Amino acid sequence: MAQTVKMGVIGIGNMGSAHALHIAGGEIPGMELTAVADRSEARRQWAKENLPATVKIFCEGSELIESGACEAVEIATPHYQHPELSIMAMDHGLHVMCEKPAGVYTKQVREMNEKAAQSDVVFGMMFNQRTNCVYRKMHELVHGGTLGAIKRVNWIITDWYRTQAYYDSGSWRATWAGEGGGVLLNQCPHNLDLMQWICGMPQKVRAFCHIGKWHHIEVEDDVTAYLEFPNGATGVFVTTTGDAPGTNRFEITLEKGKLVCENDVLTLTELAENERTFCFTCPEGFKQPEKRTYTVETDGRNPQHNGVLEAFAGRILHGTPLVAEGVEGINGLTLSNAMHLSSWLDKTIELPIDEDLFLAELNKRRATSKVKTGEDKVFDLSGTYGSEKK
Repeated sequence: MAQTVKMGVIGIGNMGSAHALHIAGGEIPGMELTAVADRSEARRQWAKENLPATVKIFCEGSELIESGACEAVEIATPHYQHPELSIMAMDHGLHVMCEKPAGVYTKQVREMNEKAAQSDVVFGMMFNQRTNCVYRKMHELVHGGTLGAIKRVNWIITDWYRTQAYYDSGSWRATWAGEGGGVLLNQCPHNLDLMQWICGMPQKVRAFCHIGKWHHIEVEDDVTAYLEFPNGATGVFVTTTGDAPGTNRFEITLEKGKLVCENDVLTLTELAENERTFCFTCPEGFKQPEKRTYTVETDGRNPQHNGVLEAFAGRILHGTPLVAEGVEGINGLTLSNAMHLSSWLDKTIELPIDEDLFLAELNKRRATSKVKTGEDKVFDLSGTYGSEKK
């Protein structure tokens, strides 16, 4: 078996170009960059100037897929193209790493997942925040069972601040026709994935998505959502790209304690006994269970995108685990679709959502979407939140 995976990157904008440089620079064990593709002449010129001369450069993703230059591809194009190009790559026997989100609407992503199930290829999702030691530890503690059942989930994730220049940097950005949504589709796929990965999927969603509240855009840049889980737990999810300074605080209240993740520190307030038992056995009206609060130790590892790509190469070469299976991308997208649909219809949405209804409502907005003109720009991502900005 080959010792390296020949990798192609389709879409070398903000995220794709960063990944291409990391791969070409030898930062991903078991992976070499052999091709890139982008419809932008300026980005292809960038590739000529910044990538090794051995890297083949294509205009269309389909040309790269059909070229035979790669064994695997990363799809880092605008969102609507993720399922289409992933399916095409699978049809050609190529392994696929899909950038977030998996797509714009679950009906399309479900087709991609079905194709993956029929194909003998490795299919991964770029959920790099699952590599963060803090979130991995939260997953371990919640799923370990020692803290009991979840009672409440609160995540305020408002440190996604963006200027108008960011939204004006791409003709596809912040349009229903080009991107398919705003903060829920671009910035929050990681958070929605982490929430469902750690806490499970809710069964009901009621959301309020504010369109262009803080920017001149046609999609949402401010969202507040209420969630109900199958066991009766409730949750609130708040996000925006309009707060400076913003907040990133993820709380999970369980029967035997409370986890708080903030400023990359995980704190656990652990109860001496199950609150549900204490509530009905304690004879005093105002007393609380005994507790202790401490910072949870982690392994400190947070390899982010490079870790996801290294695991992808490892699965292809050695059969080792992925950070996130590609088919899992539909879960977080289901949440964002439900939030959009709830806001559009002004009512509570039960999961699974009506996928045909969602697509019909989305298409209404695509039909009136405004086409932006101007030259696309690529920003320097160094120093950004987890280097995950897109």
